[in-house]
Amino acid sequence: MLIMSMLSGCFGNEVIEEEEIIESPFNFGQAIPDGVWYHYSGGINALNSTAVAAANITANLSGNNTPIFSNGSYYSIGMSTFEPTIGISSADNLYMSSYGNGPAGSTAVVQCSGLVEMTDTLDYSCINVYNTLLPVANSNDPYIYVDKWTDRIMKFDMHALLGMTVEWSDDEGASWSLPTPATSYSVQDHQTISSSPYPATLHPTTWVFCVNGNWEAPLCSSSFDGGNTWSPEVPGAPLGCDSGGLSAHLEGGPNGNFYRGNAGCDGDSDEDGWPDAYSIYRSTDGGFTWTEHPLPTQESGTAHTWNMEEAQVGIDEEDNIHAMWMGTDNMPYYAYSRDEGETWSDAMMIAPPTNISGTGFPVITAGSGGRVAMGYVGEEGLNQWHAYMTVITDVFSENPLMTTTRITTIDDPIDVEQDCGYNRCGGLGDFLDMSVDQYGRPWFGLSHNIEDRGIFATMSDGPSLRGDFGALNSMPIGGEQTL
Repeated sequence: MLIMSMLSGCFGNEVIEEEEIIESPFNFGQAIPDGVWYHYSGGINALNSTAVAAANITANLSGNNTPIFSNGSYYSIGMSTFEPTIGISSADNLYMSSYGNGPAGSTAVVQCSGLVEMTDTLDYSCINVYNTLLPVANSNDPYIYVDKWTDRIMKFDMHALLGMTVEWSDDEGASWSLPTPATSYSVQDHQTISSSPYPATLHPTTWVFCVNGNWEAPLCSSSFDGGNTWSPEVPGAPLGCDSGGLSAHLEGGPNGNFYRGNAGCDGDSDEDGWPDAYSIYRSTDGGFTWTEHPLPTQESGTAHTWNMEEAQVGIDEEDNIHAMWMGTDNMPYYAYSRDEGETWSDAMMIAPPTNISGTGFPVITAGSGGRVAMGYVGEEGLNQWHAYMTVITDVFSENPLMTTTRITTIDDPIDVEQDCGYNRCGGLGDFLDMSVDQYGRPWFGLSHNIEDRGIFATMSDGPSLRGDFGALNSMPIGGEQTL
């Protein structure tokens, strides 16, 4: 911007024009990379002052809403994955499930070391750390979760009609417990597991899992002794809710509550084959009872695709609730709650201002109060499916700035299958996963289907989602060379 000031006085009647240069908040001293966008809700380009003015947006790009130079990349685990779930320990190890790549064809627990700390050189290693004399047979849906409060690595293997088994490690995978059964009677599918510091008896945290038991709601079970024993399964929604048994990822909050999202209690009242609305379901008693909290989907509608049950939820360090879902237009939407789901903000469409024709596989995570990251896949070009990450560092701002990075370069899609993001697609399976490390860097677990490799995607540069507001340490770009 240029502001012209008029000077007179000691120069008599002569008028001298002086230019005062006001720096743009998006002047980072280096070019914004291709595949990085700064925008507002609805895909309004924050660098286009005309578009911002036309949308009546008052831009307050200060404090936690300040733009920070960003870029994205990904880092391969060196082996395949299926429905990749991830976890991060306080020892800075990243974990991802790997279908069939463990001993005797079991589920591998892939530990990637050195990734979190990389600054100058692309130097990290990924190995399987699930090495037991009697490994549990590979399962339909492997699931890895790292307890955010105790670092216990939780490995769940779901065997459909044969039940689900749990194993854990308290030493970064060096040793594992004996497997214990974790279901009582239901058919299992689409499981999800989490923990919270809800008061337990023999372990610092309570664990809860929910499965699709082919019933009117998900069926959930709790463990108060670290996974050794489990309660009988109970409905994961109010009786008569008719939400259906499918459920997005379960999340535990710092105050001990558990949350998960799926179709609302009205189910499919108009019988068009798709849910009428999405809701977040909350438990305040360790997973025994659940209440419904409808999301603001009146304008967005619900996805008429494979993503129809995927209303994802993330909990920040101040117990604010963050939700993400796909609308009828196959675009990603977001809303937050500051009162445990009782009320919600208006919905915000978070896709960037670029040629994305549709999105799928939503996942969300959160760090400090009001800082969130969302991952999804999108079609940018005919049958060119890429991975994206959208970060908001001040969701409570009147007009939150969104920073979106295309994790994959435009010539490196993760899949070229028609409608990949709308269906079960290669190693993406039914769902993806996301978490934030202790330094505030978001990590997105997914599959590079073309190369059949599990990948950790992240912002190689960008804002931290934890602690004092500021930039993350810059990481070297990974991408195709790591495949």
